[in-house]
Amino acid sequence: MLSTHQRHAFTCAVTLALLGAGLPSVAAAAADRPDLSRFYDQRIKWSSCPGDGLPKDLQCGKVTVPLDYAKPADGTLDLAMARFRATGKSRGSVLLNFGGPGGPGVGELAAGGKDFMGLTNGYDVVTFDPRGVGRSSPVSCGEGTDEAMDAADPEAEVSDDPRAALEVLRKVAAECAEHSGPVLPHVGTVNASRDLDVMRQALGDKKLNYLGFSYGTRLGAVYAAQFPGKTGRLVLDGVDTLTEPLSEQGIAGARGQQTALEDFLDWCVEDINCAFGQDPRSARQEVVRLVGSLDENPVPADFGIPFSGQDLVGAIGQALYSKELWPTLSQALTSLVQDGDTRGIMRFSTGGSAVPGVRGPAEDGDTDGGLVDEGDVPLDNLPAALMAVNCADDPDRPSADQVTEDIDRLRAEYEQASPVFGRYRLAQVLMCFGRPRGTTYIREEVRDVDAPKMLLVGTRGDPATPYRWTTQTARRLGPSAVVLDNKGEGHTGYASSKCVHRKVDDFLLYGRLPADGSSCGSEE
Repeated sequence: MLSTHQRHAFTCAVTLALLGAGLPSVAAAAADRPDLSRFYDQRIKWSSCPGDGLPKDLQCGKVTVPLDYAKPADGTLDLAMARFRATGKSRGSVLLNFGGPGGPGVGELAAGGKDFMGLTNGYDVVTFDPRGVGRSSPVSCGEGTDEAMDAADPEAEVSDDPRAALEVLRKVAAECAEHSGPVLPHVGTVNASRDLDVMRQALGDKKLNYLGFSYGTRLGAVYAAQFPGKTGRLVLDGVDTLTEPLSEQGIAGARGQQTALEDFLDWCVEDINCAFGQDPRSARQEVVRLVGSLDENPVPADFGIPFSGQDLVGAIGQALYSKELWPTLSQALTSLVQDGDTRGIMRFSTGGSAVPGVRGPAEDGDTDGGLVDEGDVPLDNLPAALMAVNCADDPDRPSADQVTEDIDRLRAEYEQASPVFGRYRLAQVLMCFGRPRGTTYIREEVRDVDAPKMLLVGTRGDPATPYRWTTQTARRLGPSAVVLDNKGEGHTGYASSKCVHRKVDDFLLYGRLPADGSSCGSEE
């Protein structure tokens, strides 16, 4: 990638050469680029957020972006946004992404806004529901997610016939396309990054100040590569990989979640009310048995929807990201085991409150995707959006012969990584089969970014984004990346470490960066 200075010199040389040859100039070629001015000329109109139980000082708005940046006349999407105003003199906005992919930002900020109040000393603290997520034209797979779990299950009927499993996955891909409408082909981090730039301009900021967690670090890194001259102060906490294929990411995630589960059970069995008894080893066996039992005989949940063992695995995986959630998780598991009550555990796994398959205005071919009501967000939006973004970001599409040859080996590797999370994580990888090939941009182009210094926070005991991803991504991004080593536990460091919290705020508010390779000690 050329530096800014090199690009300028190169452009001038090419322009002179073309003019000298009597050919169309670069300026004329630029005129052929899609006109995005109407999106960059907008300003966000803020008002009180609708709904009960939301913070009174939280404001909501929306920004309109093109469905397809290459063809902006072909339709638009509205993206839901929310903010807390700066308490003093504002220097602009800091944009937050809470991760996923598939996590709606507006609800997260409404629920956890207190963690970011320090940033309102200088900024409006802003977040959004990315395209395909939450109220922003949410994607859905209907029953497809459950069918993908069946394809990954070594005990399922299709396990003896890998070709049958692949047919299931093709059907799942078709169901996702059917339920998601026109937004699905345009979901992915490259487009979400371009949305960020439209938001930056609509907020009135010359440069993007940004705090991204987990998947949000991938989004921030892509923005720095696409818009280095518009990059302000960026913090990436819980750093995602930019290079590992989904199959390797899934194994790393399963292994990390298994370790986190065992830590939780070691804590849980100290309480007489633990759903799995008082012995750590037998507790681990009980969890495996519970998952298997629910997969064989799901229990009814809200709206009469069956709650399976894989639904339980997904919910536990979300809850394990923070030790602060352990008491609530323990109570929810006790209610499930003793009373068959799924309400507590389902709060960890759903991104909405409606029946899967309910769609907003894009379902009948309307490509002007307005915001959907909160009650119309499909229950499966979180896993459906996670799959859509990860597949859009990953260029690997093994052939049917390759999958057939590898599926038994993959099942064994994932099962070895985690007897609880292995099947779930493998299903997430397999769901890309039958979808269009994803972009090569992230893997090939997001490197040696010509952006200002940015802060990367890696947590040693992170169950979702291993610390090695932080150092690998820092090397890939180049001299701009400064690493903070958080010697703690849990997914990301900002909410769990006072030291990390302070250093991140100092950088975002005052530009004070810690030394590269400096550390924060364990809170314990």
